Amino acid sequence: MPWVNENMCVGCGVCVDDCPVEAITLDDSKAVINEEECIRCGRCHDVCPQEAVRHDSERIPQEVEVNIEKTKSLLKHFETPEEQQAFLERMVRYFKKQQKVTSLTMDKIMTMKADLSAAEK
Repeated sequence: MPWVNENMCVGCGVCVDDCPVEAITLDDSKAVINEEECIRCGRCHDVCPQEAVRHDSERIPQEVEVNIEKTKSLLKHFETPEEQQAFLERMVRYFKKQQKVTSLTMDKIMTMKADLSAAEK
């Protein structure tokens, strides 16, 4: 999911004008991408003269930190070391499930790509 680095965005509106589904707006002179409407076409990356539209992979460290902070926050609700260990194990299972969902989704998308390539031939 593309995102806008507010420190780099000058509010020129080029990405707003070029977005084919109008998923980008200007808010307080900064571009904002609506994640629900974005079709991930990449045009905003291509047209931004300031390179303010960034790739989602750059946010991995921040997203990991959000997960860790949330886990730490929830951990405070458990008093004994045993309860805390059990909670952390549940969090591990939760993230393993997320990992599996992602992996299976990617497998299906790769199949879709292969089917599309075969149909083009």
